[in-house]
Amino acid sequence: MPVDFESYHPTDLPEADTNGRRILEFLASNPDLGFRPSELAEELDIPHGSVGTTLRRLEDRGFVRHKGEYWAINIEAYDARTASEIGLQAVAEQFEGDYYDRNDDWDADLPDLDAEGTADK
Repeated sequence: MPVDFESYHPTDLPEADTNGRRILEFLASNPDLGFRPSELAEELDIPHGSVGTTLRRLEDRGFVRHKGEYWAINIEAYDARTASEIGLQAVAEQFEGDYYDRNDDWDADLPDLDAEGTADK
């Protein structure tokens, strides 16, 4: 299928529901911390043998970095689009099934606000 070449922005992000995406989202939610592969395996319930390989693939794509045995997100590699995609998905998952998720018209009765932020009468 053809795409608009100028607006097309490919992503190297791992597909949703993969070990790579789970690791990346976890590290992105803890941007100031480094984790050992064994800690990631335990925290995310991923087989220990998969974590090292996945981290190296993420490093090849520039998403993670490491010092010794500790791995962290590579914030500099994130552009606004990538950060937004992961952030929005994380928020959606966090609130999945709540009142607002189950009721599409939750905002139907909200008052309109004018430029000063006060309700129109």
